[in-house]
Amino acid sequence: MSYIEELGIKAKSAESAISTASTLAKNNALAAIAKALVENQDVIIRENQKDLQAAQENGMSQAMQDRLKLDEKRIAGIAQGVEQIIALTDPIGQVIDGFVRPNGLRITKTRVPLGVIGIIFESRPNVTVDAAALCLKAGNAVILKGGKEAINSNIILGKIMRDAVKSAGIPEDVIQVVENTSRETTNELMRLNGYLDLLIPRGSARLIQAVVNTATVPVIETGAGNCHVYVDASADLNMAVDITDNAKTQRPSVCNAIESLLVHKDVADKFLPMIAERFKAHDVKIYGCDKTIAILGDSVEKATETEYATEFNDYIIAVKVVDSIDEAIAHIRKYSTRHSECIVTKSLDAAEKFKKEVDAAAVYVNASTRFTDGGEFGFGAEIGISTQKLHARGPMGLSELTTVKYLVEGSGQIR
Repeated sequence: MSYIEELGIKAKSAESAISTASTLAKNNALAAIAKALVENQDVIIRENQKDLQAAQENGMSQAMQDRLKLDEKRIAGIAQGVEQIIALTDPIGQVIDGFVRPNGLRITKTRVPLGVIGIIFESRPNVTVDAAALCLKAGNAVILKGGKEAINSNIILGKIMRDAVKSAGIPEDVIQVVENTSRETTNELMRLNGYLDLLIPRGSARLIQAVVNTATVPVIETGAGNCHVYVDASADLNMAVDITDNAKTQRPSVCNAIESLLVHKDVADKFLPMIAERFKAHDVKIYGCDKTIAILGDSVEKATETEYATEFNDYIIAVKVVDSIDEAIAHIRKYSTRHSECIVTKSLDAAEKFKKEVDAAAVYVNASTRFTDGGEFGFGAEIGISTQKLHARGPMGLSELTTVKYLVEGSGQIR
């Protein structure tokens, strides 16, 4: 029996206990996790430093190192996120619909846990806690497979959470961290039929496509974010600068940060120097079309198909001047990963056209794409941002980690 199969057996064994646990029992376990994270912050930071040291030695970008880093403030924020999940309504047992058939059958549609969920993710150790807490609240067992760049952080976080839930009377195997970071274990997890009910990849487009193309268990695609801001001819340019800067530089390594900027030709001469000046604070590298280069000069490198299709996760952006909103929408349709897209405009017609014709999980008018987040949407922590259209789309909160069960009551009816 393989290591991964052993984890699957343990998860299945713990599934029955967590799927039938009361809301109070689950909340007590979550409270124990939040408390333990804060109490053990020194050891968490010590293990995280090992990952950061390795990241520096391996030449990881500063933006990705920031994504990896844990400190007292971030640990407190992660613990607060767990506490927010406690305050959320437990979806399990909720009645979604109910009706009586002409033959007298009473049919009730209710929410139930999915079962055992696998998460494959990169870099961000906060995902280890967010995912575990959300799965627990929704009555699921979880197997967490982080990347080797965060292995020390993930192992200690997993141990702390397992000890915490056990102290609260819930089997520790509802949360398991894969400690073997080899590609073989990842491939085996993707084919853990009979144990995994759902697999969710979080990370780069490359990771997500590898999972989608390899997995034999059900998969929800998340995370890849080639997001855009389109500055319309009627835009408030000062607002557009603020939104574009925030969406690119506030935290460039995350999936809801923008990677491309589209600017209407009528405002390009004025707007592009404004945003280029703002970008200087973060030394943002700009790739641009010929019109962008003509306006901003030789500091801009020529953008190609590759740049427009790339999720940089860094202080890099691709810029294109467009002749119309239709050209902007066509560009987005070609290169977008259907995550988050924004228009900055004063025109109601342009806003309505953009909302109607742009296909993405979240479409913004005059607001930063950085709000595509479970916490910002009021869902508590999120399991990921789904960019597909089946079952779940956008920030995945508790309800997206459930399925349905039909309860049918009769009085002897036969067909």
